[in-house]
Amino acid sequence: MNSKLFKALALVCGLGAVIPAAIAQAPSETLTPFLRELWPDAQARGITKTTFDRAFLGLTPDPSVIALTRREPEYGKPIGAYINGFVSKSRVDTGAGKAAQWASTLAAVEKTYGVDRFILLAIWGVETSYGGHKDRFDVIRSLATLAQAQYRAPYFRNELLVSLRILQEDHIARDAMRGSWAGAMGQPQFMPSSFFDYAVDFSGDGKRDIWTNVPDVLGSEANYMRKRGWKPGVPWGFEVVIPSGFDTMQSRGAFAQWTSRGVKRADGGAFPADGEATLLFPSGARGPAFLLTENFIAIKTYNDSDPYALAVAHLADRLRGGKPFQTAWPVDDPQLSRKERVGLQHKLKALGYTVRDFAGRLDFDMRDAIRIEQKKLGMRPDGHPTQELLERLERVQ
Repeated sequence: MNSKLFKALALVCGLGAVIPAAIAQAPSETLTPFLRELWPDAQARGITKTTFDRAFLGLTPDPSVIALTRREPEYGKPIGAYINGFVSKSRVDTGAGKAAQWASTLAAVEKTYGVDRFILLAIWGVETSYGGHKDRFDVIRSLATLAQAQYRAPYFRNELLVSLRILQEDHIARDAMRGSWAGAMGQPQFMPSSFFDYAVDFSGDGKRDIWTNVPDVLGSEANYMRKRGWKPGVPWGFEVVIPSGFDTMQSRGAFAQWTSRGVKRADGGAFPADGEATLLFPSGARGPAFLLTENFIAIKTYNDSDPYALAVAHLADRLRGGKPFQTAWPVDDPQLSRKERVGLQHKLKALGYTVRDFAGRLDFDMRDAIRIEQKKLGMRPDGHPTQELLERLERVQ
């Protein structure tokens, strides 16, 4: 995942870049015409011919990368199964060992950037299983394949040009430049542009090494999170219990207001004295409910996905000794496909609601719009997009 991309991210993949619904052109058998057209732009950015030729020597487009642009991992299974897959016992146990092994580094990073050490561990764990997952794609080949296919143009073309700068400045050897299919690199899964924007030399050895240097990995994650809005001392949110008869049209408020509405933390703890939170039903009102703060939004900048951010947040809580979610996730929880979510966005736009992009991601404002339409249709207004809602909206003229 992450850094991904997909963020801006999304992704999923990649720090901070969302991958919208897009169709990549079929790859050709050669990169030659594309590279001929790319070279003037690379040269204008200071890339030498030696670096350029070394980067692309013997490369052809990777058809497996194009196939992966059509994959929808977040929509192919119930949200609970998606989250539990990341927050497994083995990942919690391994993370606990990493927390002890790197305790002094984590303390120093936390002090420097103000980002919760367990959130950093969780991102590391979700992205690459604490560095245990080995990337198998050639970053430059993947980015060249996507850029040539004009997938999410001009995003991947720019990332390709930035990757040449990484190579030219000797941040990593050419044959070690491995990553995800979308070009996310290293243990924190940074896209090339995120490497230059957020990677730090926390170990003090004169290099920004997000591939093998754990202090640099953790420091870079923390630098990213702080610059993307993380507020020190603020929780990401809480699983909550909603009282009987609760009006689910109420989706926002200060913690004091949520208390007055009868909402309680599932673990029995007290809400913070200050701050505001937004109510989210990831699987509808029949599943777990959460009050989420601005730091949940900060996690989503790493990968603009509610299930991803919940996986990171929950893993962080488990690593600090917390318990599993108390409300069971629905087993029959079909998720709208990306195409269907984009269709829902277009329908909401036609109904007069503000839609910032048509990437299939639903922010809290759009979930409030869904609540309004659900109420009009006589459905429970929980803000959760379902097939029934989509079908009924399609019948609205």
